Amino acid sequence: MALGFSGKSVTFGPILKRDFYARPTVEVARALLGKVLVHGPAAGIIVETEAYLGSEDLAAHSARGLTPRTRVIFGPPGHAYVYFIYGMYECFNLVAEPDGHPGAVLVRALEPAAGLDLMWQRRPAARKLEDLTSGPGKLTLALAITRAQDGADVTRGSLVVRQPVERRAIEIQTGPRVGISQSTDWPLRFSIKGNPFVSRA
Repeated sequence: MALGFSGKSVTFGPILKRDFYARPTVEVARALLGKVLVHGPAAGIIVETEAYLGSEDLAAHSARGLTPRTRVIFGPPGHAYVYFIYGMYECFNLVAEPDGHPGAVLVRALEPAAGLDLMWQRRPAARKLEDLTSGPGKLTLALAITRAQDGADVTRGSLVVRQPVERRAIEIQTGPRVGISQSTDWPLRFSIKGNPFVSRA
């Protein structure tokens, strides 16, 4: 058991199965809110996501077609896609859609739920709890997710997404994605309304 949703207790339920991810990317991005991302002893509740679609979405890496870098996005759902950005941060995505159809969900922010001592050690720049995992580069540092996990099967192993045992009612807020230069007005950013751990970008 750990704390989540602003101080309320949360326990981790079963690991999400592959069919959870084998559906339209937007559905997956919305459904991930409130689920628990776990990597080893550290975990956080997903409070913000962004959907990246197929070739028609010019902000998506898959718009460039099948390459060694994007191979994972075109593969079976339920795998991690981790990439390096700005020469300093790694970003964690979950592959959606059936095999052969590109789609990925960027996990933008978490509410810390377990392994907080480790997270503080890994994120010494954080000055308050709300800053610990409130951004895509912050959460990968806090959970020690690196490109070594690129392609990992998140339906088993040490890097997984779980159901919370107690599902809480949430209100989903929708808006445009951030940090991109194309398809900037598409309403594909989703967050739990009012949650203090949502990124400020």
